[in-house]
Amino acid sequence: MNTPELGLPMAVPADGLPARVRIHEVGARDGLQNEKATVPTAVKAEFIRRLAGTGLTTIEATSFVHPKWVPQLADAEDLYPQVSDLPVSLPVLVPNERGLDRALALGARRVAVFASATESFAKANLNRTVDESLAMFEPVVTRAKAQGDDVHVRGYLSMCFGDPWEGPVPVPQVVRVCRALLDMGCDELSLGDTIGVATPGHVTALLTALAGAGVPVSALGVHFHDTYGQALANTLAALQQGVTTVDASAGGLGGCPFAKSATGNLASEDLVWMLRGLGIDTGVDLGRLVATSVWMAAHLGRPSPSRTVRALSHQES
Repeated sequence: MNTPELGLPMAVPADGLPARVRIHEVGARDGLQNEKATVPTAVKAEFIRRLAGTGLTTIEATSFVHPKWVPQLADAEDLYPQVSDLPVSLPVLVPNERGLDRALALGARRVAVFASATESFAKANLNRTVDESLAMFEPVVTRAKAQGDDVHVRGYLSMCFGDPWEGPVPVPQVVRVCRALLDMGCDELSLGDTIGVATPGHVTALLTALAGAGVPVSALGVHFHDTYGQALANTLAALQQGVTTVDASAGGLGGCPFAKSATGNLASEDLVWMLRGLGIDTGVDLGRLVATSVWMAAHLGRPSPSRTVRALSHQES
């Protein structure tokens, strides 16, 4: 039985929460990048098209990184033209100026750079220090913004709450890098809990510190991993601080290829279920989203880890 047809979950709004949340869907990029078996380009394109059919308005399509680093996304040039006609935003990751050139050549107007709040992860992911990576991103952001007012640049920031090599990450350290990304021209920042160690109090403390540093909450999104089962609790804490953009991955796909302790992303379906229960609008058809994740799970040969997908589709654990 499909419980949404029964009017479940019952919407019970809570004070102090936004009326609407934009889900930044990362399943097609962050979700698939760790898959060992190559997912055919046609399957990726169909996945994105099905996601667009659910009402999602922002779907991260791919990454223009060197194929050696993320072989799963080596088909970016082939994939992007197959979905660029969709009436949704299709951000792409661009690690450097070469990646930006490749994306712009295909007409991409929403791009993202990927920074780190810690030295260890900057070295592992970018083979640079934090400051060296910021220096690398600055011309990328500047050139992207010079393409026109319709170009949007997102700055991902990894390891905002904990690092597998360094342990706890001081809040002022994260604030410094966030401020640097905004100052170089990023329109939006995504605060990443890359290894899933954040807890709600930590989330609140970081968002409070960012507000104190002049970072507008309207420029912030959150990206939580569910390693310790805290992703929804952390999301709710962020919503209470005024955040209205939440990253999530259809079916809970994904992790991070450069941090082995990073497990799956917050599942988009689990997020939609919670937001629906809070009376928060997402514009997403949950039934279609579940069906899309079940379809992709079949292609990957394993059930979705999303609890909501399993509950609504009766998939076996």
